[in-house]
Amino acid sequence: MLSNLITRRTAAGISAALLLALTSYGQAPLSWVDPRVGNVGHLLEPTRPTAQLPNQAIRSYPGRKDHLDPQISTFPLSLVSHRQGHLFGIMPYTGAAMAMATPPRATWDPENEVLTPYYYSEWLDQEEIEIAFVPGAKTGHFRIVFPAGTTKNVFLQISQGGAWQRVSDRAVSGTEQVKGMTAWVYGEFSKPGVYAACRETTGKGQACMSWAETGASVIEFKYAISFISAEQARKNLAKEQPAWDFDGDKQRAQKAWEGVLNQIEVKGGTDRMKRTFYTALYRCQERMVNITEDGKYYSHYDKRIHDDSRPFYVDDWVWDTYLAHHPLRTILNPAQEADMIASYLKMYQQSGWLPTFPLLWGDNPCMNGFHSTITLLDAYRKGIQPFDLPLAYEAAKKNATQATMLPWRNGPACSLDSFYHQKGYYPALHPGEKETVGEVHSFERRQAVAITLGHSYDDWALSQLAVAAKHKDDQALFLKRSANYQNLYQAEKGFFMPKDANGKWIDIDPTFDGGMGGRDYYDENNGWTYLWQVQQDIPGLMTLMGGKQAFEARLDQLFQEGLGRSKYELWAKFPDFTGIVGQYSMGNEPSFHIPYLYNFTGAPWKTQKRIRMLLNTWFPDNIFGIPGDEDGGGMSAFVVFSCMGFYPIVPGLPLYTIGSPVFEKTTIHLPNGKDFQVDAPGCSEQNKFIQEAYLNGKRLDGPWMTHTDIVQGGVLKLVMGPRANKTWGANVDVNRILQQATLAAPAR
Repeated sequence: MLSNLITRRTAAGISAALLLALTSYGQAPLSWVDPRVGNVGHLLEPTRPTAQLPNQAIRSYPGRKDHLDPQISTFPLSLVSHRQGHLFGIMPYTGAAMAMATPPRATWDPENEVLTPYYYSEWLDQEEIEIAFVPGAKTGHFRIVFPAGTTKNVFLQISQGGAWQRVSDRAVSGTEQVKGMTAWVYGEFSKPGVYAACRETTGKGQACMSWAETGASVIEFKYAISFISAEQARKNLAKEQPAWDFDGDKQRAQKAWEGVLNQIEVKGGTDRMKRTFYTALYRCQERMVNITEDGKYYSHYDKRIHDDSRPFYVDDWVWDTYLAHHPLRTILNPAQEADMIASYLKMYQQSGWLPTFPLLWGDNPCMNGFHSTITLLDAYRKGIQPFDLPLAYEAAKKNATQATMLPWRNGPACSLDSFYHQKGYYPALHPGEKETVGEVHSFERRQAVAITLGHSYDDWALSQLAVAAKHKDDQALFLKRSANYQNLYQAEKGFFMPKDANGKWIDIDPTFDGGMGGRDYYDENNGWTYLWQVQQDIPGLMTLMGGKQAFEARLDQLFQEGLGRSKYELWAKFPDFTGIVGQYSMGNEPSFHIPYLYNFTGAPWKTQKRIRMLLNTWFPDNIFGIPGDEDGGGMSAFVVFSCMGFYPIVPGLPLYTIGSPVFEKTTIHLPNGKDFQVDAPGCSEQNKFIQEAYLNGKRLDGPWMTHTDIVQGGVLKLVMGPRANKTWGANVDVNRILQQATLAAPAR
């Protein structure tokens, strides 16, 4: 039987190689996806090779630390949330069922592993077991091939508290507790087996199913998870997988991914960039996830079951995703974005606060800022429908006026927030000064500069929503607050710097001070990164810096400035500061828009140069291919936009700025039946500079287009060359472009 397995696996490899060869001629976007990309983190979290249906709740991957880990600890039945642990799990093994003193682990061989978005299989080489998985929406299906001559076992795991139960000799059920809520699982095996609860040494609630056949056996396990009830888990399985049809489930999952990935077709470019691009597009479908079950969903935001045929989505980290991930969805799937926006507003109604990191079990208020307000504005201005403007405004205003701004906190405002509302900046402590406010997180600290900058952007977004909602007084108030960033710009230093409660500057080194991650003043990055966190008022930032030329010179300095210390010393304090170019950090979300700022200075050729260098350097198609925490699509969306050749530099404005596409032709098949093309004939590694540009045949004098230009379909034609055309886009009128973009929202 083992020789048959090897033969089958070899044949599969030949088929995969043939398919890969065919894609060189422009076929099968799905075949370019490699879930291994980024599976080894530079310093922090790796990506996981997740198999799931696009934006659906069942997500699984081989449970290991990263690609270098030789052991697999579990095959999760699903994830709790992005990077938040898993629900249930199985592990096949052979031998005496109850002989192990600890949960079984397996070793694996990367050369015998198959990873795709819709299917994975592992060869567990020590046990000589092959395990394969295909995902459903609320279900999953494993197929396990055991060797001959030994007892076959499947260890049933619980990771967070709960228990398995025997239903019959072919079925099991289980519960698991997740942050105060319950998940239920119901599963069936393809053959009757013997159920046994495991020894206490393997952990409470664990169990095992065993089969004592002497011949080689194929054991299948299909299951469903519910957050509503045990009975609903059974219904989910009966509805979605009524028959034992592993190959059919695989084909359906593959078709679902083809439908998503085929929405963008590319021609030209290198094979390497195709793998980078389509893998990034795959990762953009990892979250948010739809947890609606059969016209109902359980929300832990109010701890109730709701009847609602409209999908309810959870699992989003808006600090990461407001920049590019949500904007990408406004183009590719506006109906889904509308459902996600509606989910945010339901969470507000159910909990009393607009969430910032809405997870399965509630808001997890990481990082800083109420950037969900920006996401609401961006969706509204891009014509996302249906859109409940009065409710969206109510929710965003309550956060802005009543909630605490402190990072990693959720709830009513504290004394520091009152200070901010009165004085226009968050007060900081001097180095070594003891914290006096009990609500401040002991590790995350005050982040005083980052909070002031972030909420200035949030308040700008709220002021624009106030205009739409016809609240003129509020519009004036929040527009004034949006300029609070100016209160912390110290011209002598050329950085945004902290002030104490008495209004006195705190003299620090903005490149290195502030404790772990700079969190006393900044957050995860230093003052160089936060120097550019004024997307909502780029002309105002230019004025602070002394004008357009000084702004451009400062950008140049950012990419050229030395660290002033070894990387070892830097990373001991700033582990998120990765993907380094000068003082620029490609590996963290606040940096995404910075290379595109040259388009505001009349030097778009520098944007083109920087973007190509960053893509080529920090996003290779291998296990090291992500420069920082990818964050479930947050960083991948930057890659998708940048490879296509444009980017949403100011979320909240229906405006895109043009970079340097990596493909000769990119075609976006829009949901309205129209196509938008970026046509760049002759585009190559050398021909990366734009010589001329035309939108639907009309000459473009600068690197700008609107959301309407894209969604109504058309062609952006870029004439490319190997040398910079420094006159194209050199006479840009930034204020005019921003004003026009404000008025360019699609008709509602």
